[in-house]
Amino acid sequence: MKKHTQSPYESSKVSYKPSGIEWLGEIPQSWKNVSIRSCFTESNQRCNTDSYPLLSVTIANGIIYQDDIENKKDISNDDKSNYKIVPLNAVAYNKMRMWQGAVGVNVLTTGIVSPAYIVAIPNEKILPNFVSYLFKSKIMIGEFDKNSYGLCLDMNNLRYDDFRNIKIPLPPLQEQKEIAEFLDSKCEKIQNYIDKKQRLITLLQEKKQALINQAVTKGLNPNIESKNSGIEYLGEIPQHWEVRRVATLGKFFKGSNISKNDLQDSGVSVVLYGDIYTKYEIKTKQFQSKIAENFAKDKTQILCGDLLFSGSGETKEDIGKCICYLGNEKAYVGGDVIVLRQMGQDSLFLSYVLNSDYIKYQKAVISKGEIIIHIYASNLRDLKIPLPPLHEQKEIAEFLDSKVAQIDSVIEKTKKQIELIKEYKNTLINEAVCGRVACSRDFSPTAQNDKRAGLR
Repeated sequence: MKKHTQSPYESSKVSYKPSGIEWLGEIPQSWKNVSIRSCFTESNQRCNTDSYPLLSVTIANGIIYQDDIENKKDISNDDKSNYKIVPLNAVAYNKMRMWQGAVGVNVLTTGIVSPAYIVAIPNEKILPNFVSYLFKSKIMIGEFDKNSYGLCLDMNNLRYDDFRNIKIPLPPLQEQKEIAEFLDSKCEKIQNYIDKKQRLITLLQEKKQALINQAVTKGLNPNIESKNSGIEYLGEIPQHWEVRRVATLGKFFKGSNISKNDLQDSGVSVVLYGDIYTKYEIKTKQFQSKIAENFAKDKTQILCGDLLFSGSGETKEDIGKCICYLGNEKAYVGGDVIVLRQMGQDSLFLSYVLNSDYIKYQKAVISKGEIIIHIYASNLRDLKIPLPPLHEQKEIAEFLDSKVAQIDSVIEKTKKQIELIKEYKNTLINEAVCGRVACSRDFSPTAQNDKRAGLR
């Protein structure tokens, strides 16, 4: 069992004083209020060799990683004369992304960063482990944002001259060490909890997909007589089912030229191809996006029961993803949305079967050896699906709706637990690096609060 890492404020009462920084409030008596420049020196040491790995910073958590390993980025032919060397324990931040928290401490190996980065070397007054928590705390990222300037949000710069004038709370070195060790212990426990919950989500998603695959290819009765489907990767299907080309189920047509720039806050409903793989699963009764009613007059309208496919996507999994529209309000589809107006079948069942691994395999065969950017109605027409009688289609769709809803409910609950623990982590870091762990009952490091956060 790991030894409990004690907070620097756990064993004694701490007196506080005004920090002199409006956003910071009070700090412990032993702490100082200093400018970043008193603890860091900018480094502009340039690269003159190919022997250093390229480093980068993740916005999400401020971790420096080795870019040529993680992203497989090839910079072998780049002119590196303007690339900067990042020694161990140095801080590197992306000037144009500092407002998002693109800052980290290099604990990997000496490397290089692109000219978009600033490199700062800490002096003996501040410990790198403490810096890594201080600079990725939300309260500090807010200060970086306030001091970033530019013509547009995505290009806001934090110049070193502005960075170095930002005020920070500075504990004595021993307290910095204790705070970093305390947060290391807590954050490790939190990450273990998050990893466990993420694994649960993965297992639930796999269970849901397996349930869909089984129901739409084998039916609900495990004892029914089967026959060879005649398709190697489909195998056997129930004796009374048939295999049909999607082309025989109805009529295909395409959406109209509607883009994100045409969206409005109000109007009639519309779905764009990107919405299909980012906002919806299997079915929907209403769409989140709107276009002006006058603009929609000559656009492609859809009806209840229509099946919608994404004709484009960022990955092979995105392309050809299907949802069915089960709403009654007037709705339209944008370009790169392929519509199947089926006749005589159950749309919900068709949506489930068209999202099965069996269909994903067929799409993979079609796209083998290519980097897919688009899929066309001609590709979708040739897909073959197992098709039970209509009454059985409805039974399978109702069964899957019930089971999938139960699984999705657990997934959503688990996602909320992850978000809550991330909020707990962010607040814990903020409180610790500002010297307020002891005076905040909700975030004191006790077994009771660990239990409240879901860590025990």
